[in-house]
Formats: sequence, C-alpha cells, structure tokens
Amino acid sequence: MTLRVTLPDGSPLELDDGASVRDAAAAIGPRLAKAAIAGRVTAAADPDVTLLVDASAPLRDGDSIAIVTLKGDDPDAADIQRHTASHVMAQAIVRLFPGARYAIGPTIENGFYYDLQLPEPIAEADLARIEKEMAKIVSQNLPVERYELPVDEALAVFGAGEPGTGASGLPLGLDQQFKVELIEDLVTAAEATGDEVPTISVYRQGEFVDLCRGPHLPSTNKLGSGTFKLTSLAGAYWRGDEKNPMLTRVYGTAFPSKEELAAYLEALELARQRDHRRIGRDLDLFSFHEEGPGFPFFHPKGMRLWNAMVDFWRAEHVKAGYEEISTPVILRRELWERSGHWDNYKENMYFTQIDDQPYAVKPMNCPGGLLIYKSRRRSYRDLPLRMAELGRVHRHEMSGVLHGLFRVRYFTQDDAHIYCTPEQLEEEVLGVVRFMQHIYAAFGFADVKIELSTRPDKSIGSDEVWELAEGVLARVLEGESIDYVLNPGDGAFYGPKIDFHIRDVMGRTWQCGTIQVDFAMPERLDISYTGADNEEHRPVMIHRALLGSIERFMGILLEHYGGNLPTWLAPQQVLVLPIADRHAEYAASVMRAVRAAGAEASLTLHADVDDRGESVGKRIRDAQLQKVPYILVVGDREVEQGAVGVRERGEDKGARPLAEFIGDLVAEVRERRLPEAG
Repeated sequence: MTLRVTLPDGSPLELDDGASVRDAAAAIGPRLAKAAIAGRVTAAADPDVTLLVDASAPLRDGDSIAIVTLKGDDPDAADIQRHTASHVMAQAIVRLFPGARYAIGPTIENGFYYDLQLPEPIAEADLARIEKEMAKIVSQNLPVERYELPVDEALAVFGAGEPGTGASGLPLGLDQQFKVELIEDLVTAAEATGDEVPTISVYRQGEFVDLCRGPHLPSTNKLGSGTFKLTSLAGAYWRGDEKNPMLTRVYGTAFPSKEELAAYLEALELARQRDHRRIGRDLDLFSFHEEGPGFPFFHPKGMRLWNAMVDFWRAEHVKAGYEEISTPVILRRELWERSGHWDNYKENMYFTQIDDQPYAVKPMNCPGGLLIYKSRRRSYRDLPLRMAELGRVHRHEMSGVLHGLFRVRYFTQDDAHIYCTPEQLEEEVLGVVRFMQHIYAAFGFADVKIELSTRPDKSIGSDEVWELAEGVLARVLEGESIDYVLNPGDGAFYGPKIDFHIRDVMGRTWQCGTIQVDFAMPERLDISYTGADNEEHRPVMIHRALLGSIERFMGILLEHYGGNLPTWLAPQQVLVLPIADRHAEYAASVMRAVRAAGAEASLTLHADVDDRGESVGKRIRDAQLQKVPYILVVGDREVEQGAVGVRERGEDKGARPLAEFIGDLVAEVRERRLPEAG
C-alpha cells in the first residue's frame, strides 16, 4: 500500500504506507534526508492546523508536509535545536551530580535554560565541566526517541518507586518529583474539564528520560560540536512561587553553526560591557540596597539624567495639548475591585490598612485618573480630554526576576488617558502614533516595530464596538504607511491595542509604548459626558504610555549609548580642568559662564571643575571614563586668549574662544542633537 503527501510547491509525493517525515525527506533526496530534523504537517482532515513533529513521526495519506532543517533562518528549527540542547544539558548535569532533580527546561529568545534541584551548590566555574560532558553526549550520537505512555506508567517512570523496566522499555523509579507533579496536574486539568485523560509524551536519549511535548532533533550529534555555550546561573522558585523550593537555573544558547554562535557571544559580551547596572555604578547614577530589594536609589547625577528626560517629556506634552495630573499612591481596595484589578492583579499588589479599612498601593494609574474625570460633569465640548501622569506605581515582583532598572518593584509610568467621543477616536489615535515617533526619534530610536493586537477569545463589548476600534487602529497605521505585524487575538480583554518596539544599537527590541482602546473601564467606573443632544453618553478611553517606565527607559538609553549619552541628557556635560593652581580661578569662571548661559537660554547645563592635584592626563582619563561629552583644559594660553582647549568625547578639537564654544553648546542642547550610538 502507498500513501500520497503534498509538498510545499504543491507537487505530490508517493510513499510506502507507514512512512515517516524522514522517509519523505529521503524520497526527495539524500542531502535533504541527512539535513532533516523535523517536519511541518497539515492533515487533510484539519487543514487549519499545522503541527511541528519529529522526523520519525508517521505520515498519513493526504498530509501536506514541509521538511525542517537547521539551514537557513527557520525559527522552528532554532527552537528545536535549543530545546534538545536543554535536554542534553540536563542529562550532563545529572551525570555529573547524581541525585539531581530536573524541573522544566524551555527555550527562550536566543537560548534555553533548565531549572534543577541539585545535591550541592554549583558555581560559574562548573559550567565548563557541564559543557564538556554535553560534548561527550553529542559525540555518543544517542538517538532521541519519543514515547507515548499511559498515565500510570508515566508516573511509575518518574516516581520514587522500585527501579525496573516498564512495558515501554523505559526505566522506572527515576525519582523525579517535579515531573510527577506536572503529570498529576495534567490529569487534574483533564478531569476538571471532563476531557479524556491524555497519554503522556516523553523523550529518551541514552539513560536520560524527560517529560516533554517535543519535537526534538533525531539524535544528539545533530546538535553539533561547538554550537552551544552555557552562559550563566540564576536562582528560580519552582513555578515562580516563593513558597516552593529554590532551584538552580542554568542558562545556555545554541546556534546552527559555530560562526553564528561566535557572533552571538560577541554581541553578548558587548551587551555585558554595556550593562546599565554596570554603567549606573561606574557613573554614580543609581544603586540598589538590601534594605529595599527591587527599589532603585537615584544619586545626584542619576537625578540629573532623570530630570532631563522628564523635563523634555513635560515640555512635549504641553505642546501636544495634554494636562498633567497626579493621583494618590494609596487608594481604597473597593476602587480596585470595581476597576477589575483586584480580580486580575491582586497577587502583584501591596496592601495596607488605614482607619481599619483595606487599602492598596496602586499598580496602575488608570482608576485614579478616572476619578478625576468623574470629579465634575463633562460635556462633549470638553472632549477630547488628554490627561498625562508621571505616576509612581508599585508591583510585587518575585525576587528571582528583578533585574536592575529593567524589572523593579516600583517605577514611574509616563501614563496618559485620553477621553473622547467615538467620532474623535481615529484622530486621537493618529496624534498619539505621531507623538510616539517624535519622542522616540528625539532619544535616538528611529527603528520602531509596531504590532496591532486584535480581539481575544475572552473579551467584553459588542462586535460592532470591536470592529470600530480595530478598524480605527488599522486605518491609522495604513494611512501613515506604517508596516505592522498583526497579532490576532492578542488584544486586551477590553479593547485592541498597538504596541511599539524600539530597536537599540545591538539589534535588541524593547516593547515600550502602547495605545489601548478601552470600553470596559468607562463602563465599570460609570463615566459619561453630555452630548450635543443633551443625553448622557459613554466616552471612549485611550490608555497610552510612551516610554513605558522612566526607570526602564533610562536603562535602555544607557545600554544603547554605552553610557555616552547625548549632551542634552548627559548628567555631566562639561568638566573644566585647570592645568595648574594658577588657572583655577579662570576654570571656575568658565564653569560659571557655561551655567549662566544655560540659565539665560532656559536650559540646565551641568558644568563642574576638576582641580584635584592629579596630573592633567589622569584627570582627562577619569573624565573620559565618566563619559563627559566636553572636557575643557585651561592653561596660560587659554587664560590670556579667553579660550578653552576642547576635547569632545575623547577627541582633541584644539583651542576655541569660550563664547563660541558656549554658543555651540547651547545650540546642541536646545536642538537635542544626537551622537552616534556606538
């Protein structure tokens, strides 16, 4: 008997009954058979569903099939390789540390990790040992085999029972309690929904057996030699719950070729050198302390940078027609229940009691802004109403995920809420999109990726309202000739949204801005406006953040520029160095002249004098390490000529008249000129 499958170009391929994806690849050609690692299969009976399957997976008559290889830029292939690498790493660790229990080992962007409970602590130095054992497993060319087990046998395989061999041929009594818990949860979930208890898929390579959905590489040698690297260690609670055991998380990465791995590791080293935590420490911008884990402490120079960002933000919002508001950090629990945050977000909130009443520290600004809207009657003549807030919010993040300014327990959202009529919605969204692009460009981010997310399965509101909102967002983007990625079903439950992802100099993307159309909150908090017909109407609410978080955006800026910030943002813009003590008075006068010119131009110019007893060369090197844009060296000639010796970002520009230098500096800061982000 034969079966027929269809290839991506539409051509048919006849195979023997029971043929696998690998057999299909072999029928096409020997080179493809050697390169095949998996397949994408679409069954004729269910053409809307395409499954990623192992190379050994059997095919059925009428299937459509595409062969997956590690060649090219296939994200599925990279994911399969990294997933197998995580299993190989776990196998190596269990070999080196007998008694280790393995929990979960997913892929992540550009890599993978595995959480394990180890019989003894390990350190970064142990990663080389683990890599060596991984290379041994690769060289052993162990087949990676899939098994489908009934629940009882799966529990016997991973449970703590007597060692032996199951009906499938797999070993029993592996004593992997995290896997047992996951299997039991699958059974509980099936029973709760009345579904049939599923079979349990597991994979085996040599003596290592793991619970997994797959797919995987056909054998360990397909992982390749020199194509993977373990990168770091961290702690992580089992299932992210601090009440559960703390596990050791081992991170790694893998690429199809040694060259791609080398390029990635080079980029990783560049990112390490540009780590905002390191720059923040070196430039004396901020710090973290055990007395407040996850709560950043900003130093004087850090506040200079903060204020430069915020001053620009405020000035631009005034131009764009926003009014700034401020709402309390602590509000009654009842408000959070009405807004829906209590049901959906209480695990991430902080609470307190005031006058025996329950209160919550705000995790978001929206409900407070709505109370301001409700503080008086609103007319259609008041709309659109644009209210912006630099609101300090607090969220209870697990200690294991805290990461510098990128993941903190308090941060400042540059929020805004726009209340408008349905007829005004398109114009307001267009204004925000253009405003976003303007703000990002001012900070040096011209490459912006945009995503449009539409109605999810669980949502509120009528079909007509959703169609209106989604249509508005799409028309705005298309009208501006903006390319965007459509994310069907990924919108908020209350409305569709546009997300903005900026790309930094290292090619990383950061989701910062968002525009969300909300029909739920106006309903929940019962806000309205009086229309021209003298009837009450429900406004449309736009949630909007530009930078997302001042703290996080500061970290992004520091890494994007490597600490060499644009002069208008630099916490120390000018440092004057007198060559000798006799030049100190002139140096001080230069500093005062720069500061005065800034004040006269309604700008803040940060100028200081370094008159330490160190050599000029040492002071120049120190200033360069502090990323000072302009170092002004003054000696006898400069005093006589009313000039300054200018070093701009490490490059000697020679002597210039002081007035001329100050005029150019004022123009550079006023125009917010940008240096190369390199």
